[in-house]
Amino acid sequence: MRGSAWQARITCGGEVGAGFLVTGRLVLTCAHVVHGGAPVKVCFPHARELGELSARVVAEGGWAGGVTDPGDVAVLELAVDQDLPLAPARFAPPDAAYTEPYPKLVSYGFPEHYDEGTLAEYQAVSAQLIAGEWLELVTWHGHGQPIVEGFSGAAATLPDGTVAGMVTAALGTSPQVRKGRMLPLDVLARYWPGLDELVPVPGLGEEGRRRLYDLLDRAAAGGGCDPDRLYLDAVGPFGPPLPPGGFPSLRAAARYVRWEVPDPDALLRFTDRLGELVGGSPVLRGQAAPDAATAQAGPAWSPVVVEIDHSGAGPDQVTVEVSAYRDGRRRPVGAHRLPRAGVRAYVQSRIDEAVAHLAPDADELVTFVLPREWLNEAVAHWECGADDSTPLGCAYPLVVTDRARHHSGRLRRQLRKKWQKLDTGGGVQVHRVECGTRERPPSLRKRLWDGDAPLAGFAAPPTVARPHFEVGLNVPVPVLLWSRTGGPCAVHGDTSGASTAAEDASRPGAACPDPPRTGNGHADPPGSGTGRADAPPAGSGRADAPPAGNGRADASCPGTAFLDRLTASVADVPPAELPRHLMELRLTAEAADDPEGHWARHVQLLWDDPRCFPETGASLHSPVA
Repeated sequence: MRGSAWQARITCGGEVGAGFLVTGRLVLTCAHVVHGGAPVKVCFPHARELGELSARVVAEGGWAGGVTDPGDVAVLELAVDQDLPLAPARFAPPDAAYTEPYPKLVSYGFPEHYDEGTLAEYQAVSAQLIAGEWLELVTWHGHGQPIVEGFSGAAATLPDGTVAGMVTAALGTSPQVRKGRMLPLDVLARYWPGLDELVPVPGLGEEGRRRLYDLLDRAAAGGGCDPDRLYLDAVGPFGPPLPPGGFPSLRAAARYVRWEVPDPDALLRFTDRLGELVGGSPVLRGQAAPDAATAQAGPAWSPVVVEIDHSGAGPDQVTVEVSAYRDGRRRPVGAHRLPRAGVRAYVQSRIDEAVAHLAPDADELVTFVLPREWLNEAVAHWECGADDSTPLGCAYPLVVTDRARHHSGRLRRQLRKKWQKLDTGGGVQVHRVECGTRERPPSLRKRLWDGDAPLAGFAAPPTVARPHFEVGLNVPVPVLLWSRTGGPCAVHGDTSGASTAAEDASRPGAACPDPPRTGNGHADPPGSGTGRADAPPAGSGRADAPPAGNGRADASCPGTAFLDRLTASVADVPPAELPRHLMELRLTAEAADDPEGHWARHVQLLWDDPRCFPETGASLHSPVA
């Protein structure tokens, strides 16, 4: 115990106890020693020249006043102008007090008639905590100084002088019963987080511990790191789940990983990942950096998937499954059968939890996998939650896809090959399906196949142009875009494509011009006029043909105007970036003076890259369960 000048004697009214210096001005002790409001005085028996110092309580553990109440911890701040010229206590590894063979523990206390102090020797009975709070102690020998009043707040020190805990109570002083209790270091840190930075971290070392808390300070100053996602990244897919409510801060997450997660490597992974995020490096330790070709292939999206299907339990009952994809694996978050009217609230309650399963630096992509009749649902306009009115499509990149297409082996294989081609290029041409098109669905299918179409834009929603829309779904076109609103316009009338030519001729607007069309049935190349593929050749003599090269089928058609704006907007956007581009468009539309009047207000993006969903898997539970 030589050189342990950090040992302190504490008085508060008639109470006498012990404590120990943990920083240049802070002393740790028991709350019951300084309870009652009387002035607190601190002296150091091994440094009497400092005299008696005043102190005040600056932190407590929430002790309620009873002998068996938890949180019997207090932190005192000394009334000094500068740090004391004493070396603070050094701490042992967290489990040192109860690592077999159980070591001898020594405490310096101040029982009655021992104002100068005396020593007591004892050891832990077991690693088992009493009521999740205390380690039980017995005397090292059957004789000698028992733990009595005056030892409360004393450091329990190992033979090397490091601190392994704090004595809190005596349980008996008869010759037959010589027991006491102490708070181990992990419990002390629970009540005073400042201890985290002082106690060694197994596996990190002194330098690693300083690095961790330096990174936490830097991350707190810079912001932008999600503690829930960092936690899940550290513990891995088989680690403890996220605590209810998540973590309020990065420090809280680090503390939980350190003290509550049994995996000894979890805190090292937490530290390394935090270092990558704070330092801006996207490359995980143990992984090679992406080559130039991969780096230019667009973002590697990490999907959060909301899959909706008919449950089989009734026409109004659906099954909703929410999951997150990480490291090529699907992590289920929740599945529930409920009426259609309850879907939105259920999704709102699960999205944040699902996002928390993604890697901290992942590019999240919310993907709704929907039955075909739901594809026009305004999921991008659903609010994030009851307390957050932000539309989901303005909070995350958000796309939809068709459930049958999502689970089709043929289309997944063909789409994967199509995306491999798209990764090497920039923006792509929009293959337009015009309002009022007379192109037969089989002709559209051939056009999309022959043109190797990467993106199809529809002037009318699926409810209006269903036969043509279903062609787009059943051909491996990676991206479909349309406006959810709108119907047969006054110019074109019914655009279902299911009517005969005679019926078209008798319908109002039947003589509305079709857009220009190339002779081979394919879309016009860029710069050849409109770029639309379902109009008659220029100069054909038809009365309904527009002037050659005027670039518009009919300026008064909302569907045509929509496709014109869409074509210009996505012209230079790589397909892999379209989810982010559409999110920016939604934000712009929401911020407009007249959001409903903005052309992109109701754009729906069907975006389907099977590489983001390496395993579609079966339903998370029976559809009739």
